[in-house]
Amino acid sequence: MRIDADWLHRAGTQAVLGMLGRAGHRALVVGGCVRNAVMGLPGGDVDIATDARPETVMRLAEAAGFRAVPTGIEHGTVTVVVEGAPYEVTTFRRDVETDGRRAVVAFSDRIEDDARRRDFTMNALYVAADGALVDPLSGVGDARARRVRFIEDPAQRIAEDHLRILRFFRFLAWYGDPAQGPDPEGLAACAEGIEGLDRLSRERVGAELKKLLAAPDPAPAVASLAAIGGLARVLPGADARALAPLVHLERLHGVAPDPLRRLAVLGGESADLRLSKAETRRLKDIRAALAAGEGAAALGYRHGAETAVDALLIGAASLGQPLDPASLDAAREGARQRFPVSAADLPHLAGPELGRKLRELETRWVDSGFTLGRDQLIG
Repeated sequence: MRIDADWLHRAGTQAVLGMLGRAGHRALVVGGCVRNAVMGLPGGDVDIATDARPETVMRLAEAAGFRAVPTGIEHGTVTVVVEGAPYEVTTFRRDVETDGRRAVVAFSDRIEDDARRRDFTMNALYVAADGALVDPLSGVGDARARRVRFIEDPAQRIAEDHLRILRFFRFLAWYGDPAQGPDPEGLAACAEGIEGLDRLSRERVGAELKKLLAAPDPAPAVASLAAIGGLARVLPGADARALAPLVHLERLHGVAPDPLRRLAVLGGESADLRLSKAETRRLKDIRAALAAGEGAAALGYRHGAETAVDALLIGAASLGQPLDPASLDAAREGARQRFPVSAADLPHLAGPELGRKLRELETRWVDSGFTLGRDQLIG
């Protein structure tokens, strides 16, 4: 089988592969972009695997006039920058020692060693500069069948890095066939090693959970994660039952998938996920809007269009109810409104009394459907 993809024909890709090949080294593109090409999906970042040692990659890149950055040189990774585009070049590796969070690796000359230290068969696919596909572990069949399967012994792969439990469900959401469900052996190994999630950093857990929830439809994968007790470990108190209705409503109303909206519908204790300040603030805003109990237009005015739409979708999904498209329009319209009264219109008032009056007038104005004008409010 041969791969014919834009990212492979790109001048920078060919330049890096050629630089290594002319020096007598083996060099192949590996990972996500190859998997996606086999599955007929758009490509991603171009990562390159080689038998050349990192110091050799550095020397060859500099001799070719490229910038070489030792981004992870102790683990074999050098970033080669060609005309502003970065290419991660990593030496073939094999695991020497693992503790469930990080691995001690040794460099290798064998592509089979490099393939066996990866997580899923669909990720152990390589392609040469001429498009020839190299499939050391028979991953093409799994990729074509949309079957997420661990390489060799699932329990061993999980023991090497417990984050692979969450990656299993993330890949299931993005690349798996929902009709097939999860691979039974992989699911059983995840259930058996589920306590390993407790030993992961919360940053890694939070990042992986957001990637899972960003999938077009993460509901089946999240339901499987919940069934083996994994959701309760990474998000205590979460309830996945409203996620599928939320995804349905998003699609029905043409609202783009959003991992934070979906995190909000799950509920649970998200404080330990090490979210960014902006993400934490948005979750807080969504929850405040849900608790407000206001109509759609008022929600839009008080919380903004995005938060109001989030709250309306989540509220309907949680109740298992349809959502009138007019309510989304009303929320967006409400967000565009501007209160026509200011403190300058009430010069006879000051301090707390002024604040109370402005709030009173604003409430009247919102309750009127934004129809009352300035003169009607202060007259």
